[in-house]
Amino acid sequence: MGDELKIQMPRVKLGSQGLEVSKLGFGCVGLTGTYNAPLSEEDGISIVRHAFSEGITFFDTADVYGANANEILVGKALKQLPREKIQLATKFGIVNLSPMLVKGTPEYVRSCCEASLKRLDVEYIDLYYQHRVDTSVAIEETVLFFIQF
Repeated sequence: MGDELKIQMPRVKLGSQGLEVSKLGFGCVGLTGTYNAPLSEEDGISIVRHAFSEGITFFDTADVYGANANEILVGKALKQLPREKIQLATKFGIVNLSPMLVKGTPEYVRSCCEASLKRLDVEYIDLYYQHRVDTSVAIEETVLFFIQF
């Protein structure tokens, strides 16, 4: 099918907990029209598969990209690839792009994470992080979700 890794991409470690990713990652924002015209589902999936075949294993999306459509598309693309060879990142925290509205309460983070898991149709997210910081919530409260999860 052409989805096997053709190139041995250099890898790097992120942080201190052992996550290792391809040195070149793929930001998926452009697939679903957040800042541009959206691609067809077929084209978007084809691009993700091509990136993987070229050695990219780190894919980054967010719940806000394409008003949730990006995570759905990326999830469909990942179903066609070996999940154990993929490092998946997604973000939370932006409720609205225009005007920019952010939220970082632990309850909101949990609901976003659960929704992202469903949209991506995956059992786990390798890197889940805050897209924008909610300055009205102490960062210790926001990260409380990660400690409890």
